[in-house]
Amino acid sequence: MSKKIKPDSRGFVFSTDPNFKFEEEQDHAATLPAAQQKLKIRLDTKHRAGKAVTLVEGFVGADDDLQELGKKLKSFCGTGGSAKDGEIIVQGDQRDKVLQWLLKNGYKLAKKIG
Repeated sequence: MSKKIKPDSRGFVFSTDPNFKFEEEQDHAATLPAAQQKLKIRLDTKHRAGKAVTLVEGFVGADDDLQELGKKLKSFCGTGGSAKDGEIIVQGDQRDKVLQWLLKNGYKLAKKIG
């Protein structure tokens, strides 16, 4: 199944102005250094059919950097997961491993929940 291509996130479909062009949406979020990130680690089972996942929330920065951090965490834990919307999901109860990796790589934790 192919994804629908939306020309604009605000829902514009048609314009009577012949000079109308969609404005490019730029992601200007600068990624904070590791020492300034305040991440939260928590265990979650909601809407996942009872399966536990470890959530890392509070990442501030570009989506590419979030994806890279998620990839490193998943690789370290040896599990799957995803990274989107400023949140990293690591399958299983991996709180201790994630905490260990983040502290070793200079990240600050706002708190460990759960």
